[in-house]
Amino acid sequence: MSDFPKGSVWLVGAGPGDPDLLTRKAERLLKQADIVFYDALVSDAIRQLIPPATRQRSVGKRSGRHSAPQPLICDLLVKAAKSGQRVVRLKGGDPSIFGRATEELEACRQQGITVAICPGVTTASAAAASLEASLTMRGLARRLTFVTAHTKAGAVPELDWHALADPQATIAVYMGKSAAPHIAAGLIGAGLSRQAPVTLMENVSLPNERAFHTRLGMLPLAAETALGDGPTIILIGEAIRSASELALDGISKENATKA
Repeated sequence: MSDFPKGSVWLVGAGPGDPDLLTRKAERLLKQADIVFYDALVSDAIRQLIPPATRQRSVGKRSGRHSAPQPLICDLLVKAAKSGQRVVRLKGGDPSIFGRATEELEACRQQGITVAICPGVTTASAAAASLEASLTMRGLARRLTFVTAHTKAGAVPELDWHALADPQATIAVYMGKSAAPHIAAGLIGAGLSRQAPVTLMENVSLPNERAFHTRLGMLPLAAETALGDGPTIILIGEAIRSASELALDGISKENATKA
């Protein structure tokens, strides 16, 4: 195809994991690629869409897990493209959202390699769909903020808590489970209510997806005990209150019935 000549690179968003959420363009590019460099968060179901003859190489990239250093990934993309291959860099979610896309774009452009982005469904959108909730709400949640709490091991996230602690905002925290105590303390210290609704979602869009609803004051405990070790997104704010309260009300009724 004219938009995927030999010696070029596409950064392709794999979405949250469900192959049905992959864009038609992403699927077409995967079928045309000569080699695919994929992240650890790319699901097996999506990798099964790659033709058997296409070379695949894992480059890791998952919070808390071993992965290839970013300079090495950039070097691999450049070398593959210079050898005349059609190269797909397959990333979980959307390449432009916490996907280190800038480094890979610049590495290719500096070498005169044609490079482009195919967007994907970001995890926050897929999580909202699973919750049957909106991330924004007229008069209640006027702003949507994406943040990442992924830092070097043991580091405290350097975030502007006062800017984030807006009661009329929805906050989507990517890779934030291990930093949950700092997130809760930072937001509460900046004035956000301890009762603010919070939903943690693990393995969004996959068959083993799980959600846990709580309040901001209980976030550290919930992050430590409620879910497994799958990739987790944390949603905070009034826009998700309905989904959270319905779930918590259902739990309360179930416990009352058992009693």
